[in-house]
Formats: sequence, C-alpha cells, structure tokens
Amino acid sequence: MPLLHHEPTPEMIAEEKIYRQMGLSDTEFGIVKDLLGRKPNYTEIGLFSVMWSEHCSYKTSKPVLKKFPSSGSHVLQGPGEGAGVVDIGDNQAVVFKIESHNHPSAIEPYQGAATGVGGIIRDVFSMGARPIALLNSLRFGDLNQARVKYLFEEVVAGIAGYGNCIGIPTVGGEVQFDECYNGNPLVNAMCVGLINHKDIQVGQARGIGNTVMYVGASTGRDGIHGATFASEELNEQSDEKRPAVQVGDPFMEKLLLEACLELIKCDALVGIQDMGAAGLTSSSSEMASKAGVGIHMNLDLVPQREKGMTPYEMMLSESQERMLIVVKKGREEEIKEIFAKWNLHAVTIGEVIEEKVLRLEHKGEIVADVPVDALAEEAPVYHMPSKVPAYYEAFQKQPVWRPNIDSPKDVLLQLLKQPTIASKEWVYNQYDYMVQTNTVVSPGSDAAVVRIRGTKKALAMTTDCNAKYLLLDPEMGGKIAVAEATRNIVCSGGRPLAITDCLNFGNPEKPEVFWQLEKAVAGMSEACSVLETPVISGNVSLYNETNQKAIDPTPVVGMVGLIEDTEHITTSRFKQSGDAIYVIGKADASFEGSACQMLLEGKASGRAPQLDLTVEKLRQTQLLEAIKAGVVQSAHDLSDGGLSVALAECLIDSGLGADIQLADDVINELFSETQSRFVVSVPENVRADFEEIVNDAVYLGRVTENPILTISGNDGEVLKVEAAELEDAWKGALSCFMTKEG
Repeated sequence: MPLLHHEPTPEMIAEEKIYRQMGLSDTEFGIVKDLLGRKPNYTEIGLFSVMWSEHCSYKTSKPVLKKFPSSGSHVLQGPGEGAGVVDIGDNQAVVFKIESHNHPSAIEPYQGAATGVGGIIRDVFSMGARPIALLNSLRFGDLNQARVKYLFEEVVAGIAGYGNCIGIPTVGGEVQFDECYNGNPLVNAMCVGLINHKDIQVGQARGIGNTVMYVGASTGRDGIHGATFASEELNEQSDEKRPAVQVGDPFMEKLLLEACLELIKCDALVGIQDMGAAGLTSSSSEMASKAGVGIHMNLDLVPQREKGMTPYEMMLSESQERMLIVVKKGREEEIKEIFAKWNLHAVTIGEVIEEKVLRLEHKGEIVADVPVDALAEEAPVYHMPSKVPAYYEAFQKQPVWRPNIDSPKDVLLQLLKQPTIASKEWVYNQYDYMVQTNTVVSPGSDAAVVRIRGTKKALAMTTDCNAKYLLLDPEMGGKIAVAEATRNIVCSGGRPLAITDCLNFGNPEKPEVFWQLEKAVAGMSEACSVLETPVISGNVSLYNETNQKAIDPTPVVGMVGLIEDTEHITTSRFKQSGDAIYVIGKADASFEGSACQMLLEGKASGRAPQLDLTVEKLRQTQLLEAIKAGVVQSAHDLSDGGLSVALAECLIDSGLGADIQLADDVINELFSETQSRFVVSVPENVRADFEEIVNDAVYLGRVTENPILTISGNDGEVLKVEAAELEDAWKGALSCFMTKEG
C-alpha cells in the first residue's frame, strides 16, 4: 500500500474507507470505533490493521487451533511465547519453533527466505536459548518453469546466506515439488535451541515504572504492512508489495544473539520479545497485554535509519534484528554496557504504566492511545463456514487405483529421478551443516542429529508433510504427517518429544479450504495424542493462493526427539554385508496419492492411504526398543515410492548390494505406500533377539558385498539393478534440472 505524504484525518479514514486498503472490513472498523469510543487516527488504524490481520491474530484459525493437545509432563512452555520449550532432563530443555515466510519469498525470494531464517532464530534466542540447528521445509512448482527455478535457486541461496553467516548449522529439512506451488512457494524455517531451565525468558512487560528499551538495529521503512501482506492472496499486483519484504543482516543478528544471551544472565531483565511480524506494535502490545499492564513510548527516541519517519511507519516497520526488552528501573546503564560491547543500540524508549493502554508520543503530542488488550487479545474471532469439497466426495467414490507396471526396474529408476524423491545434495551442499561441530547425522538420512556437548545425549530433528495425502483426505493426511515425523525420529534412535507446526493453506474464507484446515487439524491432533507429541509452538499461513488457485493443504510438522545415548544413533544406510534385511509391516494396495500414481498418472486421486495409530505406536515403540537394545544396524521408514525407493536409498553410498525375496504381491510390496512400515538391517547373530522385540517384522533377504539390488518374487527375478545405476538416477536428477538451460 503506498504510504501517504499527508496522513488522512480520522474523518477521511472513515468516509473514504481507507482502512479497507489496510485489510480491515467495515465491521471491524466499527468494532475499533466502539472500542475507542471515537474514530481512530491514521496511526491507530495502522496498529489495529496489523494486529488484527490473520497473521498476527489468528482470527479465522483460532477456533481450530484450540483442538491441538499442547501440554504434557515434559512441556515447560507451550504456545503463546516466542517458541515452545520441552524438558530433556538434567535441568536442560530444547526450544523450537517453525514459521512461514511464504508471501515475501514469492516476491523477493532471497530476502524473503533469509529474513524467515532470521526471524525464527530471534524467536528462539528471545526465550533465552542458544540456537544450535536450523531446518526448513520448502515447496516449489514445476522446475521446468524458469520462474520456479529462479525462486528455488534464490530461496536456497537466501537460507544458506543467512544461516551460514550467523554460524548456525542448517542440518535438515525437506524439499518437494508440485505444480500447485507454481505461483506460491512455501518457505517454512525451523530453529532449535538449547537452554538451562533457569534461563527461560518470557515476553512480558511486568512491573509498573520499569523501563522499556529498544535494542538491536535501527528502524527503516522495510517490511511495513508485512503482516497484512501475509494475510491476503497473491495476484498480478503482488509485485507492488515489494516494499513489504524486509532486508536481513546476519552479521548484525549474530551480534544481537550474543548480546541477548549475555543479557539473559543479568537479573535486571524482566521481559524480552522479538520485533517480528508487526514490529514494535506487536512486541509492545503483546508484552503489555500478557502482563496486564500498559506501555508509554516516545517514538522520537526510536533509532531510525531513514529521515522523517512517521509514527505509523515506525510502529509498522518490520526491519530485522531488533528486540524490545523491559528492564528494572535504574538498571538501564548495565544493559547499555552489554549492547555497547556488541556495537548495538540499547535505547530507553518508554516505561511500563498501570493503565492498560499503548500510548505513543511523537514530537510532544500523543499520536495513539489504544487499549493493549484490544490490540493483542480482542481481535474478532470468526467461525468460518465449512463445506465438504465436491472433489473429495468424487475421490471417495472412485474405484481403487492400481498401477500397471511391466518393468519394475524402469519405474524405480524414474521414481528416483523425481525431484521430490531425488537427492537434495544440490540444496544442502550450499548449507554449512557442520558449523559448531555438533552435527552427528548430516542431511540425507531420516532425521538430522545434533549432539548435546558434555552429555551422552543428542537431539534428532525433522520436518515432514505429504500434501498429496492431505489433498485426498486432509484428516488422514494430517495423521500421516505427524506419524511420518515420529517415524523419522524413531529411525534415528530418538524418542519423539513434541511438534511445532506450520499450517499452510489457501483462503479460509472459502468454505472448502476451511474444511481442509479443520480436518487436517483434527487428524494431526489425534495423532499427537496417540503418539504423545504435544504441539508446543507453530504458525498459520493462510491465503496461499495465486490468482484464485489454492495450494494443496500443507501442514508441515517440525519435530524434535531425544536420543538418550549417542550409542543409539541410527542411520538409514546398510552397514555391512551378511546383515539380515527385514521389513516391518505388510503392504496393501495403497497407491492413491503415491509417488507411483503421480509418476504414471500425473495427478493424485482416490482415497488416501489408511493409518491405524495404534499399530503405528506399537511398531515405533518396538523398533525404538530394538535400536536401544543394540540389535539394529540401520533403520529407514517407507514413504514416497514405498519399499523399492527405501531399499535404493539404503544402498546408495553404502558400497553394498541387497538380495531380496518377496513372498506376496510384488507390485504392492515394492511400490505401495502402505503406512507404518520400516526397512531395517540386523546383524545375523542377533536376529532372534530382534524378532522377539519386533513381532511383525518379515525377513526379506541379505545385504551383499556385490553392489547390486536383486529382487525376486515367487515367479523368479523381478528386478536387478546395479547400485551405481540407482545412485546415478537419484543423485543426478536435481542438479540436472538446475543446470539445464531454459
């Protein structure tokens, strides 16, 4: 929205309905007038427009989000603060959160992705935690399109540029490709931090008379109305929103991180919050509202990097690398000394007041006087209409789809070349995943693993979501997204702790889209309850549509698990010839929404694979027990492409082969995406121990010294392929796309 040189009067705002350009409806403007008992001025209506955006207020998603289980004996901080906190024993805790930066990345991909990383890091260190790892979950369209390739290249460069410069390893994540993301990529960034219990901070402005300080970088005009921009669909005019994309400086953030971690050791600190979406507006109003107090700020004192900034611009700017803190009155000099050491601003800009208002002063005048609860808590909540989409009903009535496969070898090689399945080395080779030297399992296995120095413990972490399953059945797909994340943690030797989620959906004002959101959350909630992984943080990204076309529902699950002893760390690749290969769980004909259906049909249709959470929980529990008992050499969950792709991934880079004998339907066994299945390798001398712990493991064959994958059925040989050929198909596909001209 173009900024006006002469701000309109309250009368003009009302009569010309200027608030509509800011994303407020006529009804919402009426509520604001009633709350204030008068017409708001330009700054005030700006405050409401960002705080009442979907991005900040969750006004359409709040009723749905309440369904998530968010507590547990190990949860120290659930949703509501910068990030969630989970106990991992020894007075230590893990802090983590995932957030989206989708719209900015569609317009300005490098900075959109970079500032997404910067923002999520600040959410973690504002809790008092030292960030130890970054992950991401990315979705792009068809790589044959020049614009999609450009977005992919720039987003990966932005993530790498920020994470590498600040010195936090990017250890894992996922990248998927589908035409539904052609115009609207998804860029979800996750950060994981470590903290001692005594250092946990909250974003609250407690203590009447205490000092409000601004620390970090100066405020500019970048990112104004970023929260509003994130709460509307993309269209032909979206490029005009380019000023709404912030610009990040990872070197400044590194200084801010170290200064804040030093600050946390100082008992003068009362509260701290990142100036994220909605900048100074959200940090001040939310900190005050949570503490039941008000804040008075003098905007003349805000460090500004541009001349003539108005109160509206300062309050709505989303300039990066800034924090708002509240400190005990009289202790300001100690704070300034800490930040001066890191060459950062630390400026007193206000104080905590008893009256529960946000009062802003500028050039000797009060330019805004608004109840803090009205901004932070009292946005209207909408119970949106929900409607079952016609496509879903049609899918439910379709006959079961089964592929017609003449050459399993050809299909396997084609699957390995699909960008969603193929090696992501082209991506993660741009990331510094070894910085801090704690990364034990680097990108490419089921989950990344980072050790906790000074202990035997490690953390396993992953991001997951198969949006095709959610398109077919959002409730079942939601369950599978959580289950797949827990499988990846268990396959790494970890006990799943909790999840953070990023709910990426289309326009919630469309009843069919809202139905997808409702059902996905219902499925995720049930899985979280059964699998004992409460939701401790997250965000909602709605309006992911381009020219009226919505993305597939993509609720990304970020998960962290605890590996109690680094001896238990397990990876997906086969380790030595002679080991027995087992599959846990039998296959059925689950081909709808599968990689095989996408390859052969070009689209997903039918009914999603079914998931029995009781079976899932039992198999995960048994597999983890077997790993801890030391009887498992490698473990890999079966996901995209089924057993065939999983076996190929277990062989690639191992220098080994496998000789497999299938007793049942060969096509089902190889390509079906039946849920709750794992492929594991077990040393010959402990097979009996393994079989006793995992009671539905089926023996398949052996790891061989000869690097060839041979698969036979009851009628003889089905597939024979050299590991080198599998490797070439899998490793070369993505880089081939990216180096191809046009």
